[in-house]
Amino acid sequence: MRLRPAVSIALLLGCAHPAAAQEGGADSLGPLAPRIDALFAQYQAEQHVPGMVYGVVAGGRLAYVKGIGVQSLTDRRPVTPDSLFRIASMTKAFTALAILKLRDDGKLRLDDLAEDHVPEMKGWRYPTADSPRIRVRDLLHHVGGLVTDDPWGDRQQIFPQDDFTRMIAAGVPFSRVPQSSHEYSNLGYALLGRIVANASGTTYADYVRRTILTPLGMTSSGFDVGRAPKERTAIGYRWENERWSVEPEMADGAFNAMGGLQVSANDYAKWVVFLLSAWPARDEPDSGPVKRATVREMAQGLNFISVAHRIGASGATACKQAAAYGMGWRVAQDCDLGLTLAHGGGYPGYGSHIMLMPDRGVGIFAMANRTYAGPSAPAWDTAVAMDKAGLLKSRAVPVSPAVADAYAAAKAAYAAGNLGPLEGRLAMNFLMDRSAENWAVELARLKREVGDCSADEPLAPLGAMSASFRLRCEKGQLDGTLLLAPTTPETVQALRFRIVPAERK
Repeated sequence: MRLRPAVSIALLLGCAHPAAAQEGGADSLGPLAPRIDALFAQYQAEQHVPGMVYGVVAGGRLAYVKGIGVQSLTDRRPVTPDSLFRIASMTKAFTALAILKLRDDGKLRLDDLAEDHVPEMKGWRYPTADSPRIRVRDLLHHVGGLVTDDPWGDRQQIFPQDDFTRMIAAGVPFSRVPQSSHEYSNLGYALLGRIVANASGTTYADYVRRTILTPLGMTSSGFDVGRAPKERTAIGYRWENERWSVEPEMADGAFNAMGGLQVSANDYAKWVVFLLSAWPARDEPDSGPVKRATVREMAQGLNFISVAHRIGASGATACKQAAAYGMGWRVAQDCDLGLTLAHGGGYPGYGSHIMLMPDRGVGIFAMANRTYAGPSAPAWDTAVAMDKAGLLKSRAVPVSPAVADAYAAAKAAYAAGNLGPLEGRLAMNFLMDRSAENWAVELARLKREVGDCSADEPLAPLGAMSASFRLRCEKGQLDGTLLLAPTTPETVQALRFRIVPAERK
């Protein structure tokens, strides 16, 4: 169906449909909900998106979800949290976890050569005589030397398995030497799908359904879109020449592991809840289909770190991120949001985005039914808005008994003006790095400048073996760090004090 832009935008905004979350609704985000709605509504209008759904997962549940626009321009059925969207490359995280699950079960190793699981790769001609052969982990991290292939790869979803086998056997050209640089490859993840099938003895789609989707209760999700309920399916559209046109529906094929999954918001939220539940590490039993430690492993961006602007309106003024590609995730350290895992999905007829903040227990996702409509900016802008509103709470790192005991002794040493209170607690290097006499001189100097320190702020542990601290003193403040040595019992390997400049108090 072709509609003129003025008519279509009015239609879409008129069909906005708020949907209740599993628990709570707009009240879960308080007064911020209208701001979030405005971000996504603006994106929908500016990007000519027929329909979309977005959600916020927090506190172990789908805290907020809303559908806007329509699934179909023909019947004008509104988007709801149960509408089905293809999520394109957000599928890659499922593929990565499937590989890790097979590793956990002893079916493969990440350092296995990929050709050990896909024999058709054995005859490949590599770029140089000294090129390393592709390992399973190289495909996970997009360092296999294969060319970036989004335009081509996005149309390979329907590629038959037998044709893919012949393609692999014929070999492919390389863009670069494997393990030399990151280059995003859909073909690489299609090869991972073949590895999943060969290592598990079943099809890739069946393995993901049996080991991930079904255990998580994602009963509406799957790869066979032809069998999905038509009344819930969001039709994929292209915006071209100021008109919408329907994109062809792509059946399940050999490239499904790189982008073929179809989900609803309510289903996808279960996946997000599961992923976030892997943080923090803890002693309680694992209850998920895959171990928590394995989920956290996907966040290891081990190769070719880059510096990038944050996505969204704040990106130009925020400090840059240190980013790398983990396993099915773009992993970044953000100076405001902390650890983030994110991935977009661009596909004929669809666009999507997911970003997780594991240390905050929050995930934000969105799905749209327009070709390459990747709603990344409103998702990240939502995260920034939540942070500014005080809705992103960092998990408190507990102070270990060893750090607490050593800190008490360090405060007593400052009060005494010597290392006596730390006797028997010092690592062998401590007095080699600065003598007890010089420590007494330094402590006397600090006392002359700031006086006695009768109060302190809560310790800020950096882990179970270190912490930073602040002492409030008569004439100023002292910042400090405490670092324990890897000994049993724990001993102090470093102790540092620094006077806080007056303008920074």
